[in-house]
Amino acid sequence: MNKIKIAVIGYGHLGKWHAQKVEAFANISELKYIVEKFPNAQKAARVAHPSAIIVDDISKCITEIDAAIVVTPTSFHFEIVEYLLKNNKHVFCEKPLTETAKQALQLKEILNGKNLVLQVGHSERFHQIWECKEEFKKYFESPAYLSLKRVAPFKGRATDVDVVQDLMIHDLDLLVYLLGETPYSVESIGFKMRTNRLDYVTSQFKFKSGHKATITVGRNQTKEVRELEISNCSGTILFDLMKNEIQIADGQNKGPDFVQNESYPKRDHLLLEHMHFYDSIIHAKQPIVSLEDGLLAVKLIDKVLESVESGLEVII
Repeated sequence: MNKIKIAVIGYGHLGKWHAQKVEAFANISELKYIVEKFPNAQKAARVAHPSAIIVDDISKCITEIDAAIVVTPTSFHFEIVEYLLKNNKHVFCEKPLTETAKQALQLKEILNGKNLVLQVGHSERFHQIWECKEEFKKYFESPAYLSLKRVAPFKGRATDVDVVQDLMIHDLDLLVYLLGETPYSVESIGFKMRTNRLDYVTSQFKFKSGHKATITVGRNQTKEVRELEISNCSGTILFDLMKNEIQIADGQNKGPDFVQNESYPKRDHLLLEHMHFYDSIIHAKQPIVSLEDGLLAVKLIDKVLESVESGLEVII
């Protein structure tokens, strides 16, 4: 079998990790090119990946690759993915797929009828604990209240977009993935703090099943938190997605030690995403996170931003 020839587009903080993952599957993939326009990042790429060819524009290697990993700032995603699809290349694009739903729909039109894989990088789906969801099924039964929080001190990355595209995108996808339904409305408030983009947003979502959820994201906070807490008549369960821990306060447990603490193994989400991407290409099957998944997440982003701007509840 011929190896899948890969170009990693963008060699920044996350691009470095993606390049390593391509090389981790050396039996089926080849890191042929790294596309990076900044000289310092080009130098770092040459040192770390001496067998890869470094170019400053994807057009310089488009005929030499089978697929590309897009790890540029979000504002460049659409034009790059559009170019790749029009040139019949498989694509693994980091989240969010595009800045707007309109752009994502344009990509859908281009992809239609093409035998290509377009996978989106929604990595929070890959926590091992979600494979055990049946064990916690009663906490997801409606009506339940879900609180998702993803905040951190300022890191200076992804400031070309609002915190909604930067951070909330993870939890929007995770919320729909876990509940298996799309919310029907959202009401949001947000603030610009350190940048000229929204740095803090909190949104309340309503579901026809009776579920309600709040997602809070911030990139100028005092500490880093990534967690999901669910409460209903069965009790409360907290998933700490940074520490890979679970805390359960079962409503039926009336004893003094009513909070149970568990942990689950940490695993390499990015490695799993790459594995699924190559498997989809080789076996010509649907990617594990599809364009439709990416499109829905971007549609929800649009509605969150519309609600922040209007100050009103918005129907989805």
